[in-house]
Amino acid sequence: MKILNVALYECKSILHNLPILLVLGGGIFLYGLLYNYMYSPNVLRDVPVVVVDESHTPLSRHYIRLLDATPQVRVQGVANDLKEARERTRKGEALGITFLPADFDAKVGRGDEAVFVTYNNTVAFLYYAAMKEAFSGTMLALDDEVRPRQVVFLASQVVPAIANIRDIQVQGIALYNENGGYASYLIPAVLMVILFQTMLMVISMKCGEENERRMRPLWRVTGHSSSWRTAVSIVTGKSVVYVGFYALFSIFLIGLLPLVFDLPHLADPLLLVQLLTPYLFATAFFGLACSPFFKDSDAPLLLIAFFSVGLLFLSGISWPLELMPWPWRVLHSLLPAPVGTLAFVKANSMGATLADISSEWSLLWMQCVAYFALACIVYKKKLKCHTIRIRT
Repeated sequence: MKILNVALYECKSILHNLPILLVLGGGIFLYGLLYNYMYSPNVLRDVPVVVVDESHTPLSRHYIRLLDATPQVRVQGVANDLKEARERTRKGEALGITFLPADFDAKVGRGDEAVFVTYNNTVAFLYYAAMKEAFSGTMLALDDEVRPRQVVFLASQVVPAIANIRDIQVQGIALYNENGGYASYLIPAVLMVILFQTMLMVISMKCGEENERRMRPLWRVTGHSSSWRTAVSIVTGKSVVYVGFYALFSIFLIGLLPLVFDLPHLADPLLLVQLLTPYLFATAFFGLACSPFFKDSDAPLLLIAFFSVGLLFLSGISWPLELMPWPWRVLHSLLPAPVGTLAFVKANSMGATLADISSEWSLLWMQCVAYFALACIVYKKKLKCHTIRIRT
C-alpha cells in the first residue's frame, strides 16, 4: 500500500510541476528531434573547395572538371596562388584547398603524388574524409584516361603485357554503417544518453525539492514511519513512476525516431525491452542514491547538462574501451549510461543478440541491485534524520 501511495504522490507532483514538465518535453522531444534534424543529411555532400592550379594545362583543367562532378565536393573557384586560397578559406568561402603543382602532368605520367590537399575547419576530419574520397576517386578516373596514352612510349614487346595488367580492385564493405553516415554512428548513442541525462535531471529536481521541504510530504504519505520497509517502499514507488514515464518516452526516442530519420534499427523489439528494463531501473536507482547531493531543485541541472560528452566517451563509442586507462574503464562499469549505450549500439546498429550483449546486460542488473540497496540506505537515513528533527 505504501508503494502505491508513494507512486501516486510522485506522479501527481511531477504532473503539477511545470519546470519538470518542461525538462521532460524539451529534453525528450525537442532534444531528440534537434539532434536528428541537425545530422539529418547524415553524409557530407558538396563540401566547398578552392583549387590552386599552377600547371595551367588541359590535363589539370580536366582534373578540376572531374573533381567538380563528384558528389562529395564542389569547386568554389580557382585561386591564383596559395595565399589567395588561404584567404578564401579564412573568409569561409571554402573549407579546403586543392593544390596542383606546375609539374602536374609529369607527376601524373610517372604515377607520383600529384595532388596536395589542405583543410581549415574545426571539424576537419569529417570534411577531410569527404575531400579525400573525392580527390582519390578523381585521380583514379584521370589515371584510367591517361594510362592508355603512355604505352606509345614503351617497347613494342612489352605493350601487350602492360595492356593486360588490371588495376587492383579493393572493395570496402561497411558492416554496420553502409553509407558511412555520421548520424548513423552518433545518434543511436545520443538517444540513450538523453534518457539517462533527462531522467537524472527530473530526479534531481524532485529530490532537491524534497530536501528543501525536509521530507515532510513523503513523511505524511508513508504514515509517519521511518522503518526500512518505508525506505524500500519510497525507493520502489518513485522508481516505478520514473521508469513508467520513460518507458513511454523510449517508444518515441528508441522506437519512432530511428524509423523517421532512417537510422539503424536492427534490434528486435523484445530485445530492446529486455535491455531498457534494467537500464531505466538502474538509472532511477542511481539518481535516488545520489539524492543527498541535490540540495535544491536547480543547482544540479547545470552539472548534469554537461555530462553528455563524457558519457559518450565512456561508452566506448567514440574511443575503444580497451584502449582507455583502467580508471576510466572502472567508471564505465559504475555508471548505467555508458554500459547501456554500448549495449544499445551493439544491438540496434550491429544486430547483436542478447547473448552478444550478455556482459553489459548482466552489469546493468548488478547496478540495479547495488544502487537499489544504496538508495534504500539513503532514504532510511533521510527518514531517520527527519524523525529526529520532529522529536527535537
